[in-house]
Amino acid sequence: MATQLYHHFARPGGPGAPLVFAFHGTGGDEHQFTALIGQILPEAAIVAPRGDVSEHGASRFFRRTAEGVYDMPDLAARTQRMTAFLRAHRDANPGRAVLALGYSNGANILASVLFGAPELFDRVVLMHPLIPWTPADQPGLRGSRLLLTAGRRDPICPLPRTQALADWLAAQGARTELALHDGGHEIAPAELGRIADFLRRA
Repeated sequence: MATQLYHHFARPGGPGAPLVFAFHGTGGDEHQFTALIGQILPEAAIVAPRGDVSEHGASRFFRRTAEGVYDMPDLAARTQRMTAFLRAHRDANPGRAVLALGYSNGANILASVLFGAPELFDRVVLMHPLIPWTPADQPGLRGSRLLLTAGRRDPICPLPRTQALADWLAAQGARTELALHDGGHEIAPAELGRIADFLRRA
């Protein structure tokens, strides 16, 4: 079954509550954001997959050959696999708003799914994404609600890359918000506040 393609955390939600997909960063696991989501949306259903690629023992969602250099064929194959997993869980939760958030490597796999299947999501949060390529135009992103967060001094996800992604999404017609803090790759308290506000608006 496609719902079992990844080892994952799953929590059923209350009636009418949204379904939230959560994607950890490199070295995290399926529990990285479950408490945060529980605080923001206590009744939400949660599905959080664990990355199935090991990089020196750290879990990731796709392979890379160096910092910021992705194995693009591997990313394409794992994006297809993740898309099937998410679609199956969405289909198993009819009538719920579908939200998603990902951090770092988790934001990157989430973005890759979003580029190909924007219809899966109602709201998406990309925390510190790094997309080192220009995606193909995606008319299906028109009207999508997205929040990008990043640190102005992030050495892993440089600000120009974040801005380029925000500009590309805006060019697709997505309703994109950009929240920056003065730090680096860490998730800042003010950033969490913006994320909470964005998700609760669903």
